[in-house]
Amino acid sequence: MLELESIHHEGSDSATSYHLLRPTGELDAYTVAQFREALASHSGSPRLVVDLCGVPFIDSAGLGALIGGIRRIRENEGRVVVHCDGATLLRLLHTTGFDRIVPVKETLEAAVEALDDDPSGN
Repeated sequence: MLELESIHHEGSDSATSYHLLRPTGELDAYTVAQFREALASHSGSPRLVVDLCGVPFIDSAGLGALIGGIRRIRENEGRVVVHCDGATLLRLLHTTGFDRIVPVKETLEAAVEALDDDPSGN
C-alpha cells in the first residue's frame, strides 16, 4: 500500500515557497498509477521536493514514473530535487545514474537549498 502526503510550504515569497510530495510505502507496479497521478498533480509546481525517505523499495515502474513526472515538471520550467536518506535506495539511485539527472540530497534542508541550483542538476 502506498500513502501520499502533499504539503505546500509557504516562504516569504515564491522563490522560497515549495511543494513537498512524500510517498510512504513501496513504489512498484501495483502502486505506480497512484504515484504517477500525484506527480502529475504537481506538474505545474515551480519548486518540488520529492521525499523518498518513507519508500523502502522502488522498482523500474516506480523509477520510470518518477523520471516521467520530473520531466513534465521541468518542461513547465519547474525545479525538482529528491530527498532520500536510505542507504539501499541511495545506492539504487546512484547505480542507475538517476542522481546524475536529478539532484538527490540526504537531508530535507539540503534538498530545499538545492531547489535554487541549476534545474538540470549541473
